[in-house]
Amino acid sequence: MVELGFLFSLYPAALVFPCRVNCSFYFKIGACRHGDRCSRLHNKPTFSQTIALLNIYRNPQNSSQSADGLRCAVSDVEMQEHYDEFFEEVFTEMEEKYGEVEEMNVCDNLGDHLVGNVYVKFRREEDAEKAVIDLNNRWFNGQPIHAELSPVTDFREACCRQYEMGECTRGGFCNFMHLKPISRELRRELYGRRRKKHRSRSRSRERRSRSRDRGRGGGGGGGGGGRERDRRRSRDRERSGRF
Repeated sequence: MVELGFLFSLYPAALVFPCRVNCSFYFKIGACRHGDRCSRLHNKPTFSQTIALLNIYRNPQNSSQSADGLRCAVSDVEMQEHYDEFFEEVFTEMEEKYGEVEEMNVCDNLGDHLVGNVYVKFRREEDAEKAVIDLNNRWFNGQPIHAELSPVTDFREACCRQYEMGECTRGGFCNFMHLKPISRELRRELYGRRRKKHRSRSRSRERRSRSRDRGRGGGGGGGGGGRERDRRRSRDRERSGRF
């Protein structure tokens, strides 16, 4: 008889968790505090609109320390300015290099599995796939980027509702996303720019549609009248001997 220890060394997960179910935390937020040690399945998507850039944002209020180990004071205004600059840089880079961004969110959690995670939801899955392939060969702020497709598509399900109401008792170590907001001015600038782009596209489509309608004879009578005038001019030219 084969020893159980030998089988366990070959198939530990199959023996301990013979009927593993999907991890609801990973499915909702694209991360799990247990990581690879989780007893449940982390089904990584093969296609998705959303990508995750892991541990890429560094909150200066959490990480700033002086040489003697004492924490440096960073004001809320300085922190917001630093965050807005980071957000705008990443958002603009994603749109200019990979494709239209529908939504971008940054986690302000402190747990290792969520700290500094940036979630970018593209309009097209192809753009997300292209971004993951390219970003895994790039660096940001002196560190290699770790990008992956994420199962998160509805951030309302991934967010901590108590945090949004200012009532989360778990603090930064909550297992749901604590999404860090950008300033209103930056939100208007980034997402307003996209709305203007959509409006200009829709206007150009309307103009093209109207021109096509006119080309078909939209006005029908006007088109017929024009042809009749051309025939009359042609007859007049023939009579007068001109081309």
